[in-house]
Amino acid sequence: WLFRSKKMKKFTKIVLGLAVLATTTLAAQNGAALYKKCAGCHGANGEKAALGKSQVITSWEESKTVTALKGYKDGTYGGVMKGVMRGQAASLNDEQIEAIAKFIATTK
Repeated sequence: WLFRSKKMKKFTKIVLGLAVLATTTLAAQNGAALYKKCAGCHGANGEKAALGKSQVITSWEESKTVTALKGYKDGTYGGVMKGVMRGQAASLNDEQIEAIAKFIATTK
């Protein structure tokens, strides 16, 4: 019985590890899909200063993007682009913000 229990624990750890990996991969794919609406102003890889006024966001750290998007959403972040970005971020939930942030962190 003990032998079976150890095998089951190991199997459970493997399955959980694969589930985390799959979730991370799906979040990255979801982030790329969500980012498509951003690309019109920021460029396919975040390489453009949106409307000639924003920062280039290519390769921003996840935490920086999350802070910016949540701040735009609640009105506590942003300069000249605050009004435009508040409208863009308003429809995003926390999971979507995280997914976009993960995607932006991978851009070059």
